[in-house]
Amino acid sequence: MHMFSILSGARVGVKLLVTVVFLVALFAIRAAISAALRRRTPASVEEQGQERRRFWVRQAVQVAAFALLVAGVSVIWIDDPSRFTTIAGLVTAGLAVALQRVVTSLAAYVIILRARVFTVGDRITIGGVRGDVVSLGLMQTTVMEMGEPPGAHSGDPEVWVNARQFTGRIVKVTNDKIFDTPVYNYTREFPYLWEEMHFPIGYGADRARAESILLDITRRHTDPIVQQAKPAFERLRERYYVAEQSQLEPRVYLRMTDNWIELSLRFLAPVHGVRALKDAMTRDILPAFEDAKIQIASTTFEIVGLPTVKVETR
Repeated sequence: MHMFSILSGARVGVKLLVTVVFLVALFAIRAAISAALRRRTPASVEEQGQERRRFWVRQAVQVAAFALLVAGVSVIWIDDPSRFTTIAGLVTAGLAVALQRVVTSLAAYVIILRARVFTVGDRITIGGVRGDVVSLGLMQTTVMEMGEPPGAHSGDPEVWVNARQFTGRIVKVTNDKIFDTPVYNYTREFPYLWEEMHFPIGYGADRARAESILLDITRRHTDPIVQQAKPAFERLRERYYVAEQSQLEPRVYLRMTDNWIELSLRFLAPVHGVRALKDAMTRDILPAFEDAKIQIASTTFEIVGLPTVKVETR
């Protein structure tokens, strides 16, 4: 019995030593590969493509390291191969019950990759967070948060940037959110948005002239964008049913209100740089309206009558 205990202890010691050597070797290899793929800021489109490839290599290394870790430790510590299936089944069942959210996030990670829901660099909204995907892990997606227009503010905490520009916050969202909430992808299949700008003018203003100014300036700023978007839009229509009335060219819509006529300028814009585009267009539209003697309307009150007023003076 004493000899058996010594042999058992020796086997355990050997297994511990082999496990330590295996873990050190595994993490050393992983660290070497990570160092070789160390991130640097891409300066061109080609380098951005290389950065994406490096990211997916890092993802594959993480998955492979995890699989090797589980398989290696199992082979070292399980002497009877016939018991491996039973133990694996019990462990899997226990993990499925105790780590439901973890298992769901892992399943969501596989779906994100297989279904191409989104990838690094995409601009998405997930779990109430809008921004650019900067990292995609087995459990969590990391998003560089961006602001929202005032009418779209939501969530806790609120976003204080009133435009689609970065706030500076890095938000981590668990992958299982794809099962609970919609995922809005702004760049996957059609990296353009239809934007609108609204201009109220008085009923006595030259509406035709105002519309001509808006269209001329918008075409000058967006014609290159429309030409780039046409092939992408055709590919979108080949894959999905998209109504033919979806126009890429800018257009002005009129709406009558109690105080003014509202001109709604609709145009195509890229996902990135919308605020700069609208700023440049506004800086051209305002002087053009001034030259054409077209004033932007505002809420006014016209007094059409007063009751009799009695004034006493000394």
